This record gives sequence, C-alpha cells and structure tokens, in this order.
Amino acid sequence: MLHKPIDYEIIFRQEEVIHASQKFIAHCIQDQKRNLTDLVNETLPSQIILIGPEGDFTAEEIQLAIQNHFDAVSLGDTRLRAETAGVVAATILRIV
Repeated sequence: MLHKPIDYEIIFRQEEVIHASQKFIAHCIQDQKRNLTDLVNETLPSQIILIGPEGDFTAEEIQLAIQNHFDAVSLGDTRLRAETAGVVAATILRIV
C-alpha cells in the first residue's frame, strides 16, 4: 500500500511503522548501504520503505531513520526522481 506524504518526524511514531517486519530508507548519499533486492524477504508480513523528496534526505533524516531500525538501501546505480523511485521500490518489494 502506498501512503500520502507526511511530516518526516511523524513516520517513526506510527504503529504500522514501529511494527513493520522490514524497514528501509532509500537515499543517494554514498554510504554503507546495500541493494534493496538483496535484503527483501517476501516471506515476512510487512515492509516499509522511505523515499525522499527531490534532492534527497538530509544526513540528519537518514541518521534518524537508522536510529529507528531502518536499513539504508540503494535502488540501483541510476539516480531516480522521487516519484519514479517510489514505483521502483514498490515493484522490488512485491516482485523479489
């Protein structure tokens, strides 16, 4: 299920997010991150992925997600627009 955009800080207080089986944040900063396709476990009941705004997440936003048990991931080698990244991520989460 795709959700409407909401204020970033609110995400981490939502029950659905707190109890998600797998949590990911996709960002463009060159960092220790793995490919989403390598981490998705389709046998788990729920996954959530954060897709940032145009221009990407800030370093502080990424750190906040990691502190809240999100894994930093890449959607591939190509930089995607936010709306395209959401479609690609949703496809990977359902196809893998």
